[in-house]
Amino acid sequence: MKTYFRLLSFAKPIEKFAIPYIICTLFSVFFSTLNLTLIAPLLQTLFSDKDKCATPQPQLTSAPSLFDLGGTFNYYVNLMISHYGTWGALQFICSIIIASVILANIFKYFSQRTMENMRNHTLLNIRRTVFNNVMNLHMGFFNNERKGNIMAKVTSDVQTVQFSVTGTLQVIFKEPLQIIFYLFALFALSFKLTIFSLLVVPVAGFVISRIVKKLKAQAVLSQQVYSNMISYLDEALTGIKIVKAFNATEHIKDKFHAENKRYTSIVKAMARRQQLASPVSETLSIIMVSGIVLYGGYLVLNHQSSLTAAAFIGYVILFSQLMRPVKSISDSFTTIHSGIAAGERVLELIDEKSAINDAKDAVVLKGMNEGLEFKNVTFAYGDKEVLHNISLKIPAGKTVALVGPSGGGKSTMMDLIPRFTEVKSGEILVDGINIKNVTMHSLRDLMGIVNQESILFNDTIYNNIAFGKPQTTPQKVEAAARIANAHDFIINTENGYQTTVGDRGVKLSGGQKQRICIARAVLNNPPLMLLDEATSALDTESEKLVQDALNNLMKDRTSVIIAHRLSTIQNADMIIVIENGQVAEQGTHYELLQQNGLYKKLIDMQTFQTEA
Repeated sequence: MKTYFRLLSFAKPIEKFAIPYIICTLFSVFFSTLNLTLIAPLLQTLFSDKDKCATPQPQLTSAPSLFDLGGTFNYYVNLMISHYGTWGALQFICSIIIASVILANIFKYFSQRTMENMRNHTLLNIRRTVFNNVMNLHMGFFNNERKGNIMAKVTSDVQTVQFSVTGTLQVIFKEPLQIIFYLFALFALSFKLTIFSLLVVPVAGFVISRIVKKLKAQAVLSQQVYSNMISYLDEALTGIKIVKAFNATEHIKDKFHAENKRYTSIVKAMARRQQLASPVSETLSIIMVSGIVLYGGYLVLNHQSSLTAAAFIGYVILFSQLMRPVKSISDSFTTIHSGIAAGERVLELIDEKSAINDAKDAVVLKGMNEGLEFKNVTFAYGDKEVLHNISLKIPAGKTVALVGPSGGGKSTMMDLIPRFTEVKSGEILVDGINIKNVTMHSLRDLMGIVNQESILFNDTIYNNIAFGKPQTTPQKVEAAARIANAHDFIINTENGYQTTVGDRGVKLSGGQKQRICIARAVLNNPPLMLLDEATSALDTESEKLVQDALNNLMKDRTSVIIAHRLSTIQNADMIIVIENGQVAEQGTHYELLQQNGLYKKLIDMQTFQTEA
């Protein structure tokens, strides 16, 4: 129930939907029940043995209580026949039935429309909350979580949840209300017969509950398997070149098909249980109705009941409808079981505490004048420390290069600056202000970031360069492309700047993708540039073009560079050598060569590889 009420909170303001839904449902149920109860007087009129044309004045007594529905029908039918004749009474009853059906369906339409609005409102809020929290999570979360699992939670699980939450209102209100109205009418028609009828209803309920008992566990398992299947699909499509290059197509097919077969098996098992509920319920209904016909027929034929033959037929028809809301409740519980299971998975994403949020009184940075400082910074992935007490200053307008062996912590240091991840201890300061105390937006607005991996979206070249800057102009986009030495190849593509790059930029070469990413960073005209192996994907000719552009861009601008080719950072104002999460050496290129330490070894190693 705790999970359900948390999910229901996403329907707020729930009274906006619940109040009109309750009112419309109340009238819909009332008129629906009235339609069935009017069958008795309709049949009684048809079976009347009075003269169809004459209008005699019978001896009438006072109207009986509403709790004696059979007597009430008998009284008013005889009254109408005595005043209007059988034909007139039949017309009057048919008119009431038609009006009642119209009103029942009008209110039913508005109740369903209100429920649909609530369902979509709930879906919107849940999906927005989940997606917002996912976007705020630090990068470490995504390193440990399957992307397909996240996608399954945001899509299929959320879809399942919305029907569970809104469907529950029918379980707790509409269907029980319908049952109450039916029972009132049944008791009013025949108290003795209804008591007998209700003795067998719990048997049906028990049988159906046994059928749906295991559905929740199966629903949880099916969602887990489904997320695995989506993960395999995502990985296969992302790494399609590697899959084909290593002749692993059959292996990937088998892996996906095995999970697909497992998922299908679980879904079939769930479907069998769900489908079994309907015929079992229908069979039990027929058995109960048959028993009631036998018992009630005995009472009527032996004059042990006040029910007339017409009223008894109406009673049987009304009772046969009693099992419809009972069955609907059992089906709804099946949906709820699936929805609660999916809801628990969705709430895992909402409750994930690794989100990085702004401080309560966060400062808005307008620029960077003094520079950047790491002050006793330590960072860890779980229990594994990656950075140990890093302290260094990067003056404004200076270029600092981070170098060192692979896995030393260079990229981690870079990720800490825009707060993709958070320090375990220590501080990172911009102009003397801890970045935890500034707004995320203003902090990242200071930066132009080019990653080792060229991240492009399945959109036009123009929109990829202008990403995050919807108000920019074509002139500025072109100027940024020229600085990144991308303009010439762009205008030679099929549609120039309006050419679509394909999924992950598949239509472009590695060098072209990287230059578009650099143009995107240039367009921001940031005071701080973060370049993580920015030229690593370029061929020699492209690297020279881009490196020249970057050198011009970095003049009088604070820049932090991670470089694979050490020859590209020899002119940096300061080079920081990172080894095992610590600052091993620092200085200019020539100062570090004279120290004859790790940096000199790295230079010699690359020189040897180049000569070889």
